[in-house]
Amino acid sequence: MRVLGLMSGTSHDGIDCALVRWSRDGDLLTGVVEHTGTVPYPSDLRAAIVAALPPGRTDMGEVCRLDTLVGQAFADAAAACPAADLVCSHGQTMYHWVEDGRVRGTLQLGQPAWIAERLGVPVVSDLRVRDVTAGGQGAPLVSAFDLPLLAGLPASAGRAGALNLGGIANITVATTACEPPLAYDTGPAAALTDAAVRAATGMPYDEDGRLAAAGKVHEGLLAELLAEPYYHRPPPKTTGKELFHAGYLDRIAGPYALGLPDLVATLTALTAETVAARLRRHGLGTVVVSGGGVRNPALMGALRERADGVRLLPSDDLGVPSDAKEAVAFSYLGWLTAHGLPGTVPACTGATGSRVLGTITPGHGPLRLPEPLDQPPRRIRMGGIVDPHTV
Repeated sequence: MRVLGLMSGTSHDGIDCALVRWSRDGDLLTGVVEHTGTVPYPSDLRAAIVAALPPGRTDMGEVCRLDTLVGQAFADAAAACPAADLVCSHGQTMYHWVEDGRVRGTLQLGQPAWIAERLGVPVVSDLRVRDVTAGGQGAPLVSAFDLPLLAGLPASAGRAGALNLGGIANITVATTACEPPLAYDTGPAAALTDAAVRAATGMPYDEDGRLAAAGKVHEGLLAELLAEPYYHRPPPKTTGKELFHAGYLDRIAGPYALGLPDLVATLTALTAETVAARLRRHGLGTVVVSGGGVRNPALMGALRERADGVRLLPSDDLGVPSDAKEAVAFSYLGWLTAHGLPGTVPACTGATGSRVLGTITPGHGPLRLPEPLDQPPRRIRMGGIVDPHTV
């Protein structure tokens, strides 16, 4: 079964696409990545998304407009990919409603009917809310993919984990004989550095970590940033641009009046320290790393220094393109839903039980899904990519 995963994360810069051919043999599921790509949002649409995100305010007319335009952008991205049997669309998260550590609601925009109408195949969407209704955080849903993928690592790897460095950093910690799995957001990865760079230069991010490499960490500001209560809350927990946004950065960093390189260096150190502290806390031996942060030498160097002794392994080495890891994971979640299988790990999200995720929008003609399966796969093995070109 070929499933196209579509994902736009907390960096909200474009749509990541991953077409994966899934085949099952007993408790092993093999995925062959046949295509990946990234389609940037049109500049006016990205600007509208940024304006609507916290701390900005918007009205229902703009919500309707964004739901339509994001849905059409996802449909355009999907149409540029090879044919799929099913699409799983994450959409664009616009708000994650958290109060006192409890997620009360979550909103992803991007009307899936535009994709179903354009491609003529079923579309799985709105995946997070089902976990929220069961008392979970609704994130990180990628733990359902990470855990069977990590199960293929050798015992010599030590306790294994997965780390994704997008706008927000999240980790998955594998099960041991004595401890259940964990997954949660550690805090900002690129969210604050992107906000600083965009405010000062209009550029979207610190390309190749050059600003961070040219700056010096301000220990006083770093200490104040590390005092953020979120870092000290126990998992399961999630966060996003509702907390770590430009206004948050202005309030804390503004009084220091740092030059841009020193500010970006300090924010990069914040990400490295908050992530490394969690890797050390869980005693991880090998961590599979993905996301845009993998391409930031300053961030990866700071992380290696602070997580001394932890082997950082690019997800590419396991057959999962690091830029498309979350799109691959959502392809897998779509496969699970199509087969009637739960796509959550209650120990990771905090839900009362596992749930089949999402809603299904039919394509053209009768809705036909595979026969339901009794159990999800215990192991995932990823194959090589056939078409690595950006669409």
